[in-house]
Amino acid sequence: MSELTPPDYAITVERAMSRIRRSQSRRALAKLAEHSDPAILEAVDAVAALTEAGETASVGLVAERLDLDQPRASRLVTRAVDQGLLHREVDEIDRRRRPLWVTEAGHRRLDRARRFRAERFASAMADWSEPDQIEFARLLTRFTTDYTRGTHVDSRTSGKKET
Repeated sequence: MSELTPPDYAITVERAMSRIRRSQSRRALAKLAEHSDPAILEAVDAVAALTEAGETASVGLVAERLDLDQPRASRLVTRAVDQGLLHREVDEIDRRRRPLWVTEAGHRRLDRARRFRAERFASAMADWSEPDQIEFARLLTRFTTDYTRGTHVDSRTSGKKET
């Protein structure tokens, strides 16, 4: 790998990311998500992340977070509400707004999915040295931060992409 030129590094990373994406296909993830649609779990995860960040989650923010159009996000949220994973309220100040919250069942399902994924990651790195695991975690976190910086839509920027 040391003989790769810089553009080759990008191609190698792209191919590795594609393999990861394929390994986390809907079919494979559905098995680990207790036969739930993984997209619904992504919506629950988005609501949890927004709430943890101190934001009031809404369908619009879920759509932005998941890079989906509003109707698709609305359908996912509705299905999550129907499954008891999310709770939708009516805002007392602006009755058109419908804040979203993760239910206890939603937190349990999300925790199980996160544990399962963490176990798979740990298993994949089981033969690595601890310093290699730490360095990989550091570099992957840095990569995803830099990669998503240019593609994340912030609700406070009126739908404009961050630069």
